[in-house]
Amino acid sequence: MTGEKDIRTLLASIHPVLREGEYVYVLWPYGRPLVPGIEAAVREAEGLTVVLPRAEADRLKLRYDFVAAWITLQVHSSLEAVGLTAAVSAALTDARISCNVLAGFHHDHLLVPVADADRALEILHELAAQSSDQPAPAPALVLRTEQSADRPAILELTAAAFSVSPATGLPVDGEPVEVGLLKQLFDCDEYLPEFSIVAEQNGEVVGHVISTRGWVGDLELLGLGPIGVVPRLQRHGIGSALIQETVARANAAGERGIALLGGPEYYSRFGFVPSVSLGIDPPTAEWGDSFQVLPLAVWPGGIHGTFRYAAPFERL
Repeated sequence: MTGEKDIRTLLASIHPVLREGEYVYVLWPYGRPLVPGIEAAVREAEGLTVVLPRAEADRLKLRYDFVAAWITLQVHSSLEAVGLTAAVSAALTDARISCNVLAGFHHDHLLVPVADADRALEILHELAAQSSDQPAPAPALVLRTEQSADRPAILELTAAAFSVSPATGLPVDGEPVEVGLLKQLFDCDEYLPEFSIVAEQNGEVVGHVISTRGWVGDLELLGLGPIGVVPRLQRHGIGSALIQETVARANAAGERGIALLGGPEYYSRFGFVPSVSLGIDPPTAEWGDSFQVLPLAVWPGGIHGTFRYAAPFERL
């Protein structure tokens, strides 16, 4: 069967499929016989690189750094087709997802960071829709107060959102600490129902943010976090919408300010500033400028002291 060459036809029919399991790149030991289970190999002057299941690499005690998900583009592309790899790579690059491409006789294969697999599939489906005659419309986002029936879905999306540590960038072993923290926050005295907000699309809970009571001395503030979005929809503006909704509700309720721990380059766009610039010390001195505060409409000023989170944070 002759492979397709027309780039528009290729993009409209890429049909990405996620292969089961996790895969790694390994520099194969010199002189060691190859074993079953190797999925791909590239010989270079420096040695032989192989791609194989992570479990097999662990069994063989082989070193690796990159853990990948394997996505196959089911369209049968010609090896002479121009532009498919560039278009796919550009779409994933725009979403800040790294991608390694393996070209087979029948299909192209993408190896992306395992934590970005769902998001990469979403990007590829969007790329296919944009290349067809009838692009798929984006579903509406609904922001509402959390209900007790939402909690299993919230805990599931939080586990997925924090399956890779934001601090180290490495996969987390076992249940992420944010899941246990959230369970405790739902049941603590500092829980504020109106500040536990879910984002919903097509009836699915796809994002969640919680803010609980915190203090500087006797002054009541909000402590925001955790905030999570299902991995396939991250960088789609859902997190921003949850933060903006939190700020709107806090101002309407007459709250004084919101504190959080996070990247200044991201949260500064919402008006958050390093807490020390407002006279507030972080609970842990090492957090430095990553501990931030957003002064709200009734911010009193002249505040000095250390921020104190809800009790479950103190037990971490």
